[in-house]
Amino acid sequence: MKVNINIECTPAEARSFFGLPDVTPLNEQLVEEMSKRMGANIDALEPDALMRNWMTMGGEWQKQFLSLMGEAASGGGNKR
Repeated sequence: MKVNINIECTPAEARSFFGLPDVTPLNEQLVEEMSKRMGANIDALEPDALMRNWMTMGGEWQKQFLSLMGEAASGGGNKR
């Protein structure tokens, strides 16, 4: 025997039926706060700001990378 039950209800009705809390106000507050933070930090996503942040080591990372590549090219690693 097979029994099918179809229930039509809104999410709010289902939530109240199962005794779950309504988190709509909390969700709206979180979305608003995220929007504020993204708006305040949107300038950090611009290419020149990103490059300034990445270059804070003063090119030291570039020297280390070139040293690593030079060592790898000369076979300065483990030899077997």
